[in-house]
Amino acid sequence: MVRIGLVGLGKMGLSHLSIANAHPDAGVVAVCDSLGFGLDILRKYTHVDTYADVDRMLAGANLDAVIIATPSSSHFDIAKTALLAGVHVFCEKPLTLSSAQSMELAQLAAAGGLVTQVGYHNRFIATFQEVHRLLQLGAIGKVSHVLAESYGPVVLKAKGTTWRSKRVTGGGCLYDYAAHPIDLLQWFFGEPDRVRGTVMHSIFSSETDDEVYSTLLFPGDVSAQLSVNWSDESQRKMTTGLTIWGEKGKITADRQELHTYFRSTATPPDGYASGWNVRYTTDLTAPVAFYLRGEEYSAQLDHFISAITAARNSAGTTPLLGSRPLNSFASAAVTDRILEALIIDAERTSAAEQRSVSTGDTTHGSFAIR
Repeated sequence: MVRIGLVGLGKMGLSHLSIANAHPDAGVVAVCDSLGFGLDILRKYTHVDTYADVDRMLAGANLDAVIIATPSSSHFDIAKTALLAGVHVFCEKPLTLSSAQSMELAQLAAAGGLVTQVGYHNRFIATFQEVHRLLQLGAIGKVSHVLAESYGPVVLKAKGTTWRSKRVTGGGCLYDYAAHPIDLLQWFFGEPDRVRGTVMHSIFSSETDDEVYSTLLFPGDVSAQLSVNWSDESQRKMTTGLTIWGEKGKITADRQELHTYFRSTATPPDGYASGWNVRYTTDLTAPVAFYLRGEEYSAQLDHFISAITAARNSAGTTPLLGSRPLNSFASAAVTDRILEALIIDAERTSAAEQRSVSTGDTTHGSFAIR
């Protein structure tokens, strides 16, 4: 039994509470939140211990792991405290708002042999997992270009703000929306060498960006266009999609469907044929024990709990380090480094555009990540 402490009783926290308690090998035994209302309800209707302070929860609840579902700006301190206490950590994305802090956490977890995971749930969506498999097989040959998109109706008016729409607490559209397709890109193609032409615009928000556009240049002459907007009222809910062009075909995928086209020069993998193929997430997704918000949310927590169990079973042999899970702190730190590069490039692009107005110089260059 994996004893879990939950930090944060917001929308995602409540989702994780339900999923973790439905898992046969885990359970939430303690909850920590800064507001007393939710804790009062849990004390009345459940048997979990409740805390208003993370340190007290870690000291008194005998935990194996914690799930962090608090505002992004608080992730670093809570995760570091948990890792120093020797417990495994699942943290909602983004890991932190600083790539240096994210790398510090990844190194701390690796040194302690602790399991870590970040809530980039798209890695557990069957259509995107199949894209990863097809790319690993080289099914469409050498990839030349990718279009990575994410749109949704989060900020649709100037009035009313939450912690997500403030740069210092949530990171805005970049960290809340763009992080998802960027994480998929680095999962598929590794870390880009450069970014260029980054544009971060505010539509309704006064303190952060509502849309992000950029070009990412990966090793092997692979380019990617990023197009993200969380002020798109034409969308009913968030949607993330990728279109990938290769020398032998094309792949288009979102949460629901996977479309592949194989040229006559390609050798399609088993189950595929030349020309167009369509596969649906309902056909590709393995059953999960508990459905809430989507199979991927149950699958990612099961992955985390299974990794903890594997770490226990490997005690005395080869320890399971924090880099083993599919979306570990080490992986998330790479995504955070790319997000920071976009911020720096957007500032450089804006400054270059201002110079070009006065000097006529239209060469804006690019920003090297490493």
